[in-house]
Amino acid sequence: MLHDFVTQFWPSTIDGLSAGAIYALVALGYTMVYGVLRLINFAHSEVFMVGTFAALFVLSNVLDITHPITGIALVGVLLAMAAAAMISSGVTAVVLERVAYRPLRRKGASRLAALISAIGASFFLQELFALFVIPTVFHREQHGRDQIPVPHVMDKEGLFSIGNGVVRNDKLLVLVAAVVMMVLLDQLVNRTKVGRGIRATAQDPETAVLMGINIDRIILVTFVVGGAMAGVAAALYALEYENIKYNIGFLLGIKAFTAAVMGGIGNLRGALLGGLLLGLIEFYGASVFGSEWRDVIAFTVLVVVLMFRPTGILGEPLQKARA
Repeated sequence: MLHDFVTQFWPSTIDGLSAGAIYALVALGYTMVYGVLRLINFAHSEVFMVGTFAALFVLSNVLDITHPITGIALVGVLLAMAAAAMISSGVTAVVLERVAYRPLRRKGASRLAALISAIGASFFLQELFALFVIPTVFHREQHGRDQIPVPHVMDKEGLFSIGNGVVRNDKLLVLVAAVVMMVLLDQLVNRTKVGRGIRATAQDPETAVLMGINIDRIILVTFVVGGAMAGVAAALYALEYENIKYNIGFLLGIKAFTAAVMGGIGNLRGALLGGLLLGLIEFYGASVFGSEWRDVIAFTVLVVVLMFRPTGILGEPLQKARA
C-alpha cells in the first residue's frame, strides 16, 4: 500500500487538485446560500447538472463541434461553453429561489420545510431532464437516463511533468479557472457595495432592512452568483470528463457539500480549501485502497469533520468577513 502511494503520489496530486477545483466551485454555491439564509440548498447539485447540459447544447446544437479545435477558435468555444453554463445555472438558481424557497421564507416556514423543498426540487429537475429535456432537446429517445458523450473540444496534451505525474492542459485550465473565479468572488463579497449588502444580510437581516438594504434583491444576487460558480464548474467538468448524465450532480453535489463543511460552511475561502483538500484526500486514498474506495473515503471525511471539527478548518462564516 505504501509503495502504491509513493508511486502514484504526483499523478494523484495532479488529479486530486483538478477534481478538487470542481468541488470547490460547486461548494461556493452551498456556502454562499448557507451564509446568507442558513439554508442547505441541496438542489444546488441540479443547478450544476443544468450547466453541464447547457455546455453540451452549445457544443452539439449551436456550434456543432465534431473535432478538436485550437487557437483563438478554442478560446471562443470555451468562453461560449462557460457563458451558456453560467447563464443557465444562474437562471435555474433564481427559479429555485423564487419557487421553492421564497414562498416558504415569507410564510415563516421552518428550515426543515425549506430543506424538504430543496430535496423535492432536486428530484424534480433530475426527472424533468431524464423524461423530457434529454429526449426532446438532445434526441435521446428511450435513453434519457444513459450517459451522454460530450464532443471532444480540445486535444489533451501534457504540458510538463512533476515527478512521474504529467500536467495536462485541461487539468491546468480547470485549476487556474477555479482559483481565478474564487479570487473574483472574494473581491465581489469583500470590496463591492453588493458584497457589503450580502455580508450585512448574513450578519443581521433585520438591521440590514433598517439600513435600506433590499433583502430579497440580495438573496437573489446570492443565488445568481452561486449558480454562476456552479455553471463554471459544469463547463469545466464537461470539458475534462466528456460524459454527463441526468443525475450527474447528485454524487458530486454531496462531495461539494462535504468540501464546504470541511473548509467551514459559510466561508468562501474555506470552500476553495475544502474542495482542493477533499480532491487530494480522495485520490491519495484511491492510490492506497483502490479507485472503488474514492466515494467511501469522501464520506468518511465528512463524518470525521462533523465529529471532531464541525465548524470546519477555517470556520469563519460569511457574516464575519471584512472588507
